[in-house]
Amino acid sequence: MSKTEKNNSSFLSILKITLPVFFGYIAIGIPFGLMLVKNGYPWWLSPIMSLTMYAGAGQYVAVGLFASGAPFGAIAVAELLLNIRHIVYGLSLIDKFKNTGKWKPYLVFALTDETYALMTTTALPEGQDAGRFYGTIALLDQSYWVLGSVIGAIAGSVIPFDFAGVDFALTALFAVLLIEQIRASKDIVPPVIGIFAALVCVVLERFGIISSENILILSLAVGIAALLITKTKKGGTDGNSK
Repeated sequence: MSKTEKNNSSFLSILKITLPVFFGYIAIGIPFGLMLVKNGYPWWLSPIMSLTMYAGAGQYVAVGLFASGAPFGAIAVAELLLNIRHIVYGLSLIDKFKNTGKWKPYLVFALTDETYALMTTTALPEGQDAGRFYGTIALLDQSYWVLGSVIGAIAGSVIPFDFAGVDFALTALFAVLLIEQIRASKDIVPPVIGIFAALVCVVLERFGIISSENILILSLAVGIAALLITKTKKGGTDGNSK
């Protein structure tokens, strides 16, 4: 088999591996594009955000916060807390990315939940270059997201569309991620803490103690603090029992 034929065969195998992400990103990317246009932004901002930010749920949140007039500092903190899990993803892939060469910076940038899932469950084929293999997976996944968001943005700009319910796409996305996390971890404590923290902050906002712009940030902060306290106490208990 020639080098060209080998590369084509490798690309087709990677394409097959990423097909589930294709369908998921198209389905979630289109509502993002529609949501962007609905909030008064030009369609071309969709590919720019998807190429440079590429944060999935973070992009949904960013558009909503910008549209609501939230301060830039609050948006930055919210995005940091929302995407801080990617630091853990990167740490667990240090060995896999060790020999990826020039692909490494892009792999770090393009490490989404779905791409991480593929990279941790797909073994590197024998004789394959690690950088090219994992880089192609990441590149295809991002291209799917860009395609979905562009389709949604252009459709929302050109075709008369009833945007009622489009905002719920973000809620649906987080609901699906939550269900998958509970099924994988068998741990219901984190989501219960998150729901409780959000309810507390909503109540505080209703009584005028905090502003509506700070609900998301405070909910995330309270939730993370409660999780850290819970995990620390659990670790201390386990240690004393040994």
